[in-house]
Amino acid sequence: MTPPAVRLPQVEPHVTATAVESLTPRLRRKLEEAVGRCAALPTTEEEGRVSVSWGEDTVVTLSPGRAGVVADPSAAVCSCLLAPRCLHLAAVLSACPVAENTSADTPVEEVTEPAPQDPPAVETPQAETPQVRKLTSGQVAAAAELWAAGTAVLAAGVPGAGALLQAELLRAAHTARLAGLPRAEAAALRVVRGMRAARGRHEGHRLADLVSALGDLLLTSGRLAAADPDPVLVGTARRAYRQGEGLRVHGVCREPVISATGYGGVVTHLLTEDGRWFSVADVRPGGSSRAKGAGTAAVAIGSATLNHAQLARGGLLISGATVSPEGRLGSGKGVRATSVTGLSWTHGPLAELFSRPLSQAADLRLAEEAWREPRETEETNRPVGCDLVVVGARGELLFARELSPEGRAQDGPLIRLMAANADPGLAHVANLRQLASRPGLRVRVLGRLDPDRAATLRPLAVGPVPGEGPTLRLPPEWQGHADLGYDRLSGSHLPSRETCALDEPVEAPGPDPVTGSPLWRVRRLVELAVTGGRRALAESARGGDCLTQRAALRRAGFGTAAELVGALGAEADRRARDVFGRLTDTGSDRYAWAWLAASAHLAATERALVRASWQPDPRSPASGEQVGQAQAVQLGGVP
Repeated sequence: MTPPAVRLPQVEPHVTATAVESLTPRLRRKLEEAVGRCAALPTTEEEGRVSVSWGEDTVVTLSPGRAGVVADPSAAVCSCLLAPRCLHLAAVLSACPVAENTSADTPVEEVTEPAPQDPPAVETPQAETPQVRKLTSGQVAAAAELWAAGTAVLAAGVPGAGALLQAELLRAAHTARLAGLPRAEAAALRVVRGMRAARGRHEGHRLADLVSALGDLLLTSGRLAAADPDPVLVGTARRAYRQGEGLRVHGVCREPVISATGYGGVVTHLLTEDGRWFSVADVRPGGSSRAKGAGTAAVAIGSATLNHAQLARGGLLISGATVSPEGRLGSGKGVRATSVTGLSWTHGPLAELFSRPLSQAADLRLAEEAWREPRETEETNRPVGCDLVVVGARGELLFARELSPEGRAQDGPLIRLMAANADPGLAHVANLRQLASRPGLRVRVLGRLDPDRAATLRPLAVGPVPGEGPTLRLPPEWQGHADLGYDRLSGSHLPSRETCALDEPVEAPGPDPVTGSPLWRVRRLVELAVTGGRRALAESARGGDCLTQRAALRRAGFGTAAELVGALGAEADRRARDVFGRLTDTGSDRYAWAWLAASAHLAATERALVRASWQPDPRSPASGEQVGQAQAVQLGGVP
């Protein structure tokens, strides 16, 4: 049996940056090739230390701390004669995952003083205005350093942003941490991770995430470097768990988690009587297989003896609860927990999740600007509930209509249901296929709005709709709902096909207002700048591509987008010359601002289109084609 591969530990940004900066120019030219060799080198782990062998007499040894992170340069050593200024050490550290910023966190066990209870997450007429403080000279300088590193990465693109540019960005991120700029630091680390995933062609890499992270980095650092004192740009550092609160929470559902960095597990969502959201997580290295098995893992909170499957359908009475600012429940020494009977989706605060129309919930979730601090997306990511009737399927999408309180299909937008996770080891895709086989089925859905797709819901769990009509018939032990990532629906859970016939004809789904708009032309150029660098975008502009895109955008009424595309192409191909006609390097500042303007406008416009897609359209549909007694299309196109 082949032993499991040893994972390299996470490394603090300044440790990697210090090792790369110590290299001579000759060794720096060899760094990229050396980083590529690290994946094939023998790696062993003994007594908490990880060793990477480069040969008989050359071994790099990493000694992570208590948190499993290499946080000091002295914890990374090499046995060669050039150490610590050697290529082996710099290459191994550059191949290690970048550590999360945990410097502001306080371990749960160390929290002793009770903290005041946060107010419920409800909409208030007026929000407290954050205090504006002038930036220090150190913060402005740190932001300028981040801006310079970020623009260099943008100009180079994925092909040119190797270990050297990544090290410069890591050093700038560390400087931003010391200066107290947590948002800019977090954005820089996301860019480094995204660049590594893109260059390594990792399976979980998404180009849209890298573009978003790079845009956030440039927007934040650029404005901070101009001494903009907006506290949103500074961001909020990770805060400690607080202890001392008494809670009674009810299980809502459990959700499998699979990250692009190889972590997997489960998050169980909980709700209090006054409508506050909390969660219990168990996420560790392991990927898909870890997420699949974690659904029945034991819950480590106090003395409670239940697993995540039981908690999702039960509840907890907790005293001395430790709670993170994001609502994550911890397991400190003073925590006491007792299992209590849970609530079904038809009673108490859980029933209220399904009382608000989807149009109102979407308008509230998507009202904020698209380019805001990632920590502020918690409200957007919170699940919403609705009662739907299935009308058919096409490709990877399941279509449904929202039900009115009287149980009739409404005339609002056609809702698109898409698998929350298409991993074949999970049950999401198979369960959507089961639902698609019953047009006319009434189903209660709890899911997340997809902020990047028109009227699209990512369902996490489903249950029967109260009242009359064909709906799910779930086993009593499921307590009235099925977690789509873990519980598998079968024919016995569905009503007969005869009872599921639709009462009224359903209009054929129209084109997606986001993917069907000419904005794809803007996204193509914005992404080309990241995947190919400034040179690739300049070549595209010289070939007349920008002129073609601008004309198409103007014809469709996107005049501002057309102007921004033109400015981006012009800046990419700008060649400044001195008085003697010689080419001069004027830097990438103007090019970066042009790219950022196009990216920000694209994100805001797409968010506006998505937000509008959830609202009823008073106009007649473009297509008058009707789908009579709609028949489900098999979801064979789901990846």
